[in-house]
Amino acid sequence: MYRIIGGDGREYGPVSAEQIRQWVRENRANADTRACVEGTNEWKPLRAFPEFADLWPLGMPAGLSGGVAGALEMSGSARARVSGPAIGLLITAALGAVVNLVWLIRIATGVNVVPTRGEVPSELVPLMEKFSSAVGVVSCLIGLALSALVAYGARQMQTMSSFGWGVTAAVLALIPCTSPCCVLGVPIGIWALVVLYRPEVRAAFGSQAGVV
Repeated sequence: MYRIIGGDGREYGPVSAEQIRQWVRENRANADTRACVEGTNEWKPLRAFPEFADLWPLGMPAGLSGGVAGALEMSGSARARVSGPAIGLLITAALGAVVNLVWLIRIATGVNVVPTRGEVPSELVPLMEKFSSAVGVVSCLIGLALSALVAYGARQMQTMSSFGWGVTAAVLALIPCTSPCCVLGVPIGIWALVVLYRPEVRAAFGSQAGVV
């Protein structure tokens, strides 16, 4: 049996070793919580008791409780799961940005992006080319903006910083009309959503926010 000093400075006990373990799991006690064996006056931190050594693995800071340790372990596993689709989204965003930049250069250098085969009256050709150029510029700028959003969301997903941004990046990537690179974006977007909505991964985003 043991007595411990709670975070409020009050003494509690006598309590069993199992009760102390339960408090550690509930994050109500940690390695620095002072305790003594019932019948003695030798107060020392819980990490100094050999019988509780397994609660704080080697290399873990003493102040981390079992609950926080579990959150870190869960976060690490989830981070490994989201790594693949997050990298895929980053590649999708990069390719989309390159494609849109190439088209912007073509428009800026005057490359004819409206092929005419004689069906259009010659007086309408300059007007159509100007209209096509204007639409092309707007389309490319939107594509670049979407690529930036996908890249940002993918990075937030990769670092386990924001579940919402991860979902946003995945959705933007898989929508054919808005994807920065739809051929690659559709399967990767679906992959990212499947991983993000795994219960353990979704829960890890919340636990990561509490740990950092």
